[in-house]
Amino acid sequence: MNWLRRGLNGLSLPVLVVLCLTLGLAPFVPEPHLLEKLRLLWTGTLDQPVDIADLALHALPWLLLCAKLALRG
Repeated sequence: MNWLRRGLNGLSLPVLVVLCLTLGLAPFVPEPHLLEKLRLLWTGTLDQPVDIADLALHALPWLLLCAKLALRG
């Protein structure tokens, strides 16, 4: 767990927020990829490897931000 805390300490909170708002939500029109991929996951139709990789790419900034906030202190 220390390796995770050390790694997250190297990432600044403002940088993670910017990543979430850009990469995490891109493209903005017609809808963010993250929402589209989460909908596919929820309905059980997330089966294409490219869609799984896309979900991982767009969810990573949000996961890092959540982990950083959870391990704060």
